[in-house]
This record gives sequence, C-alpha cells and structure tokens, in this order.
Amino acid sequence: MNNLKQIFVYISDMKISKDPDAVLVTHSLGSCIGLAGYDPVVKVGALLHFQLPDSKVHTMSTQENPHMFADTAIPLLLQQLYAHGAERDHLLFGMFGGASLLDEPELFKIGIKNARATKKVLWQHSISVTHEDVGGGANRTVSLEIASGKIKLKKDGRTYKL
Repeated sequence: MNNLKQIFVYISDMKISKDPDAVLVTHSLGSCIGLAGYDPVVKVGALLHFQLPDSKVHTMSTQENPHMFADTAIPLLLQQLYAHGAERDHLLFGMFGGASLLDEPELFKIGIKNARATKKVLWQHSISVTHEDVGGGANRTVSLEIASGKIKLKKDGRTYKL
C-alpha cells in the first residue's frame, strides 16, 4: 500500500475507482458498516462507509446524504459499480464493522441493525457477502486495492489480508 494512491472514504461516503494504482481506505468503523465491492474481471472497486440502517425515519438526512443509510447507499454503490462495467455475477463483497462500542447495554443495537440491513439489501439484489468481519467491540480500518482486489482489515492492532 506504500506506493499506492490512497483514496479516503469518510463517514457517510462512497468512492469508486478503476485506477490500478489506487487503494480505497476507510477508518473508524465502529457501529458503521464498511462495504467493499469488487469486480475482478473489469478491476473496478467501490467502498462505502454508512452509519444507519434505515432512511425512512430520517427524510431530511436522506436528501442531504443518501450514503448515510444502508437502504439508500447500497443501491447507489451497486448502480455505480454497474455503471463502471461491473457485472453482478462477478462481484465480490466484504462487509466490516457493526460493532457495539458506546452501546454497552446494547440499548440501540445500531451495529447489529446495520449488519442485518446490509445483508437484507444485498439479498434483495441477489448478492452475497464473500468476506465478513462484523460485531464485537473493536474499531476497524478497511482498505481495498483496486489492481488486485485485496482487502486489508486492521482490528485490535493486527492487520489481516483477505
């Protein structure tokens, strides 16, 4: 990753790239979900970092930033991947985050709800998750290398290559 151009994906944000010299990176995945999509045939990748599962109770925020919610952001991610030549049958997906950090008694269960919402929206589009690391109590950093499709996950001071 040292020689690669880092493209940062912030909270409630999504980036897509076909640049073989690029790596998409998102930090601080707590209860949020980082969803990485990659087509190894056309070598296009996208990374989404969303906060909440359902836009229906937050209409003003949806209009301002549809990347904030699973139900609006994931279809946009798919739309962008397809617009860049990806095909559904080639797509590989990684889902990360969904932790319970500040929600000690799991009062709101945002992380769990985010993970469930992700799988539900992907299921509605006939897509399954290839790599998954969700839940628990740790923050995560995720990166997706465009040339290779390799995903790196940093959690609890360790780096995992998927």
